[in-house]
Amino acid sequence: MAFRGWPIEAVEFYEGLEADNSKVYWQDHRETYERHVRAPMEALLAELADEFGPATMFRPYRDVRFSADKSPYKTTCAARIGAGYVSFSAEGLAAGSGLYMPDPATLQRFRAAVDDSDSGAELALVVADLRRDGYEIMAHDVLKTAPRGYPTDHPRIELLRHKGIAMMKSWPVGAWLGTRKAKDRVVTTLRAAVPLGQWLDRYVG
Repeated sequence: MAFRGWPIEAVEFYEGLEADNSKVYWQDHRETYERHVRAPMEALLAELADEFGPATMFRPYRDVRFSADKSPYKTTCAARIGAGYVSFSAEGLAAGSGLYMPDPATLQRFRAAVDDSDSGAELALVVADLRRDGYEIMAHDVLKTAPRGYPTDHPRIELLRHKGIAMMKSWPVGAWLGTRKAKDRVVTTLRAAVPLGQWLDRYVG
C-alpha cells in the first residue's frame, strides 16, 4: 500500500474518540481506525524506513494503572522511526527528533556537553539554525533555574535548564493531510533533525 495521506475519516475518528473515549466507541469504530488511521501510518513508515531506519508504532491503549485519567485509549497515532517521531491526531500532524526523557546518566552527559565550551557552542549553533527554520526546541521538562552545580549566568543556561533536547514541528489539519504532501513534511523535518542527532551521538551517546 502506497502512502496517500490521512483521509478526513481519520480526523473524524479522533474527534469522536476525544468526545467519547470508551470501549464501546472504539469497538464500533475499530474498522475506521484500522483502515484510515493505522494503515496510512504503516504505509508512511514503510516508505521512510530506508532513509530513517526501522519504525515502531505505539500501542493505541493507555496504561491507566498509575493515572488519574482512566480514559482507555490514546487520542494520537504515533510511532518512533529511527531517532525520530511522527504523530497524527485530530489536531493534525507532528514530527520531530531528539533526546526525550533521558535517564539520569544520559542527562548528566548531556549537561556536561552543553557546559563544554566547544560542544556547547556547537549545539547552540544547531539550535539557532533549527529555530531560524521554524522548528520548536523542547524537552520533556525544563527547570525554572540552573541545575545544581551550574551558575545561573552560564552562557547556555537556557539549554542547561532543558532535561534533554528535541526539535519538533506540527501542522494543523488541512487538505494537504490527505495527500502525499504529509510525507514531504515529515521527511523535511527528519532531515532537518540530522545535525542535532549527530551532535547527540557524538557527545551524549
